[in-house]
Amino acid sequence: MVVSYTQEHVYRHPWHRVTAAAWRKFTDADARAAPLSHILEVHTLSHRVDAESGRIDAVRAIAGRAPPLPLLLRGLVAAAAADVVLCVEHTAVDGRARAMRVVSRNANLRALVHVEETCSYRPHPEHPDEWTLFRQETSIRCAPLAAVAAWAAEMVERRCAERFTQNASQGREVVETICERLALADH
Repeated sequence: MVVSYTQEHVYRHPWHRVTAAAWRKFTDADARAAPLSHILEVHTLSHRVDAESGRIDAVRAIAGRAPPLPLLLRGLVAAAAADVVLCVEHTAVDGRARAMRVVSRNANLRALVHVEETCSYRPHPEHPDEWTLFRQETSIRCAPLAAVAAWAAEMVERRCAERFTQNASQGREVVETICERLALADH
């Protein structure tokens, strides 16, 4: 079974400000202290800037605290492996087209669950110079485990989806807060 959902959010800030805030979301000290305290470390693995085309491509590794597993599954996953989730984030920015796409996947715990998130940031179609349309598509699939009944797999997917939705909401709040700070700096 796969749990998928799509969310959209309109930032009432221009695209350049929202994407600048999105880049800083995981490294902002205030965000790391409160709403995104589950993020442990962020490392840039590679980046490439093409000044001629206006494109930026980057890959980051993100380590965060994993959501607690249901009691029935804790014995199936090594304790140390279940404490931290490692994700790989691929970001592509096309400055000329004002488009940013971020694709994240978990790199560990894949024997239990596969999570893929795709986020896009584009100018809002009705207010392209003032607002930004954010779209998040998430897919969560529990790996087929012979030792786990289908209901347990569904429970894991639901629990992951709930935590992911909660974290996504907190992430949007952080981007909004950083946008406000950047707007003050612009004036």
